[in-house]
Amino acid sequence: MAEATKKACDFWGVPSTDVLRPTVEAIANHIGVAPSGIPRSSPSRQGQLTEDYFRRIDAIDFTIKQDDGAQPQNLSRADIVLVGVSRTGKTPLSIYLAQKGYKVANVPIVMGVALPKALFEINQEKIFGLTINPVVLQAIRKARAKALGFDGHKSNYAEMEHVRQELNHANQIFAQNPMWPVIEVTGKAIEETAAIVVRIHHDRKQKCSMPRISKRY
Repeated sequence: MAEATKKACDFWGVPSTDVLRPTVEAIANHIGVAPSGIPRSSPSRQGQLTEDYFRRIDAIDFTIKQDDGAQPQNLSRADIVLVGVSRTGKTPLSIYLAQKGYKVANVPIVMGVALPKALFEINQEKIFGLTINPVVLQAIRKARAKALGFDGHKSNYAEMEHVRQELNHANQIFAQNPMWPVIEVTGKAIEETAAIVVRIHHDRKQKCSMPRISKRY
């Protein structure tokens, strides 16, 4: 990062000074650990860029490009596809899973907007629905609108009636697609939701999933 910044400054003719390098190097020399956190004498310093490393980088790159319904033509390339209304945590969950090496796409459910045709043409076992308690969703949306400076504008985005309508609309879609497990994210940490997704994904790939009375988690 420091080298990239230096090159950019040189290119644009901007004076620059790396004020942190002497401090970082002094600390690194004192404790015998490189800035990367790996001991300087460790053989692993020579082989950090493993196949798994590049797989994760590729997954993260793919996931970022597929955020919020972008490039639906690439849904077939995803390992996991998340579907849900706005602010159900699709993006942070996608990025978390991508860091584990899974290529993830997420598709928003919006009333009045048809879901992409490609979503129904891919392997339906890849798709997971996300839902949330309406009161919690309203609070999240209000906070989001305030952070963006939209809280004073006329919009039904965070109104309870609209929130319930969107969730009901999503539930209708989930009911029409019984292959999609639906995960209730209310009160769950991202890690907890991710663990459910990964377990179901793994079980389905191994053809060892147990039958459930309900598809909700």
